[in-house]
Amino acid sequence: MHMTATVSGRARDLVLVVDDAPDTLKLLTESFEAAGMTVLVAMEGEQALSMVEKITPDVILMDAVMPGIDGFETCRRLKSNNALSHVPVIFMTGLSDTDHIVKGLEAGGVDYVTKPIAPDELLARVRVHLNNARRAHGAYAALDTLGRHLLAADRGGRVLWCTPQAARLLAVAFKDFDSGAFTLPAAVRDWLARGARSAPAEAVALEPTASHLKLSLSYIGQIGPDEILLRLVEGAASDDQALLKQKLTLTLREAEVLLWIARGKSNRDIAEILKLSPRTVNKHLEQIYAKLGVENRTAAAALAMQAIGGRA
Repeated sequence: MHMTATVSGRARDLVLVVDDAPDTLKLLTESFEAAGMTVLVAMEGEQALSMVEKITPDVILMDAVMPGIDGFETCRRLKSNNALSHVPVIFMTGLSDTDHIVKGLEAGGVDYVTKPIAPDELLARVRVHLNNARRAHGAYAALDTLGRHLLAADRGGRVLWCTPQAARLLAVAFKDFDSGAFTLPAAVRDWLARGARSAPAEAVALEPTASHLKLSLSYIGQIGPDEILLRLVEGAASDDQALLKQKLTLTLREAEVLLWIARGKSNRDIAEILKLSPRTVNKHLEQIYAKLGVENRTAAAALAMQAIGGRA
């Protein structure tokens, strides 16, 4: 269950603060509530784990050193729950030793701040991580619902997550495939390191080690600081623009605009990428909406994703 607080009709972010120091709890509660957020508090790890069984926070601020189970172990247990894996955990610690910082990040934390806490700095960090987590989780949920062969990897080629459809193909292609710990082949890692995004149609062959499948990966977009969304295609890679043009009966320019819409780009971004005026992009969008029979960019992007993924 996800409890949502509202203020003036809009949703409030829900922050869980886990710390055994009353002064810290008071400081953070006052600061974050003043910023329009709802704050829940837990004074030790077990209490936090009990709370998240009933309520899913948007972000967790975790003291590293607490009685009972410490913050590192609490974070590991939180991250082992799929329903909570997307929730960013920021460690708060008086320990600036590198080993403790690394330990926090290895436990699943996305960031750390040292005590004494500077509320304004912490609030800024929280907002950044909230935005990143929502983009990544929202993209995964939406794409998983579409039932596409999609996966996300970091620049080093480590698979961060994949849809069930992609997992099934990869399991056939690679005997050692494990959705929780799998690194893409060297050719793909080189491609990712080069940028993997210079052209909409750019793709790379993915050579299976356990079957004769012909697979390729194409770039869809960047959804996190080091999280790249990819489409897994069975057979030769196709030009996404040409696919949209053919399946949705668009002009080549309209297909190009729609492709960038599906990748989450704003009208201003698309205008810069395609060297068009924003007014021209808007004109193309009007034609796209009319041809697809939709009223907004979200619906148009969903149709584009269906068309692109239809062959996979």
